[in-house]
Amino acid sequence: MRAAPTILHLDMDAFYASAEQAAKPSLRGKPVVVGGLGMRGVVATASYEARRLGVHSAMPMAQARRLAPNAAYLVPRFALYRTVSDQVMELLGRLSPLVEPLSLDEAFVDLEAGGVADDSASARAIGGQLRTVIRAVTGLSGSVGLAGSKMLAKIASEEAKPDGLLLIEPGTERELLAPMSVRILPGVGPATGDHLRRAGMTLVSHLAEAGEAELVRLLGKAHGVALHRMAQGYDDRPVVAERDAKSVSVEDTFDVDLHDRVRVRTEVERLADRCVQRLRGAGRSGRTVVLKVRRYDFSTLTRSETLRGPTDDPTVVREAAARLLEAVDTTGGVRLLGVGVTGLADFTQEDLFAQAADAEHAAAEHAAAEHAAGESADAAVGPADARDGTVAERAGADARESEEQLAARRWPAGHDVRHDVHGHGWVQGSGVGRVTVRFEEPWTPPGRVRTFRIDDPQLQPAEPLRLVRDPVDYSSWPASLPKSLSAAGPGEGEASRP
Repeated sequence: MRAAPTILHLDMDAFYASAEQAAKPSLRGKPVVVGGLGMRGVVATASYEARRLGVHSAMPMAQARRLAPNAAYLVPRFALYRTVSDQVMELLGRLSPLVEPLSLDEAFVDLEAGGVADDSASARAIGGQLRTVIRAVTGLSGSVGLAGSKMLAKIASEEAKPDGLLLIEPGTERELLAPMSVRILPGVGPATGDHLRRAGMTLVSHLAEAGEAELVRLLGKAHGVALHRMAQGYDDRPVVAERDAKSVSVEDTFDVDLHDRVRVRTEVERLADRCVQRLRGAGRSGRTVVLKVRRYDFSTLTRSETLRGPTDDPTVVREAAARLLEAVDTTGGVRLLGVGVTGLADFTQEDLFAQAADAEHAAAEHAAAEHAAGESADAAVGPADARDGTVAERAGADARESEEQLAARRWPAGHDVRHDVHGHGWVQGSGVGRVTVRFEEPWTPPGRVRTFRIDDPQLQPAEPLRLVRDPVDYSSWPASLPKSLSAAGPGEGEASRP
């Protein structure tokens, strides 16, 4: 435990939703929900306006729509979020060599290791400057917590939300934690919280009073000892600059169960390609390919295949995932598919190129066998067995469904587009062969709405625009705050405890 509050925790406020509001002037001050838009989708982030209506992260999207029917529902734009995250992490890196990212929008910083703070006054000054510079560079707000430990710095930033700064003076930890819910402590999730509640422990003070022996009896030695220490405010975990990822994965939940085996395989191959994109984006390779299948009855199957060495070759991953699928019974329907790669490394084993060629050869043989079997089946059934056009009707329905799904993928709600005449805009929605677009940019007034055919040749997907038109030069920070920012000060929302 430190004698000065030199551990900083930054948490961007409602990050995805705030980035969407900054990018779309027409949505500012309105409820915005970002996540999977299907009936089985889940909320990733909700703006504070939506949170006031009861919407929160991890909530089923169907429930969110009932609570906030007039909110804007958008598909995540991870390219934008990563760009903003990179800007924020670069700023944090200017403060210290010890920056521990927890996600795109959250990180710990050891200010003492960077030599920028050694007491409460200097820590508060740096925290205030950081909030100001982040807003100037990204257009977004972040909340800052300062304390002598990681646990308390994170609690402080949560208490400071939104758009605030809270400093917890060392020595006041136990007094601050005592009246808080046990769920505020790291490692206390719903199951542990419920277990403690049944034992009559709902506040942190109850844990401190119960004693270590009682918590060990209830939760086991490792968890019980750690929880008792945290309840007294003790946390000596260091800020770790490298948090090595153990796996990379992607998954999709489908609005309607998939029954067509060919469609299931196509989705698995698409997920494999997305997984490799993430893998390459992280500069990694992996040795074990993992397939996840959740069936119609919610039973979840996981299958894996370990390759001869690490790879980032999309053909290798795609074919490995397809082979794993062959061993899974999808009768009755599939509601979720996922593809992941584990056993990560920083290099690629060269002989996997030969393995990719082998996989392609095997795939060709498999396709030829399926084609021959299909021809034999067609010959056996014959044209008279069409059953009053049922097969043709089903094919027509599948084609219409595929067209709508293709439109939804080409024009996801909230994503960027550019029109040859009207310029940059974003998709408000699509369906029935049409796509509706609002044309506006982050620095313009709310724009006009127009509707086009989904195949309009003048309308094309576009890359996200930056959120700030004229970013401030912060190259001298933190040695000196840019003059354009120094007058602004650290902003509202600063506080200290006690």
